[in-house]
Amino acid sequence: MKWVSLTISSIALAVLTGAARAQDVAAGEHVFVKCRACHQIGETARNSIGPSLNGVVGRPAGTFPGYSYSEANKSSGLTWDEATLKDYLKSPRGKVPGTKMSFPGLSSDTEIDNVIAYLKQFGPDGKKL
Repeated sequence: MKWVSLTISSIALAVLTGAARAQDVAAGEHVFVKCRACHQIGETARNSIGPSLNGVVGRPAGTFPGYSYSEANKSSGLTWDEATLKDYLKSPRGKVPGTKMSFPGLSSDTEIDNVIAYLKQFGPDGKKL
């Protein structure tokens, strides 16, 4: 009985800290609508106001071919892993002062997790993994 209580306590703590928050790809696609004004993703994606986001998760910042990045982004030394993307999507200019990205950020951790799940499914060629 003691282990049941401990397990319930552990689950409650995980939920409260966000550790148990599941990523929802479909919800992330819906959140990505906010990004579409500047970014494209998928097999026909190309650079626009912002760079294509194909293969962004795991890519070093400022390196997508053919896009004119800010010096701040190119020299940031960042790699777009999930933790870095979470910080950046919450406050782009807070994470990379001097970035050209004018989007103020997403305030919801759930939206951020979901949009990252959506982005993760696209490889560098725009095909779903």
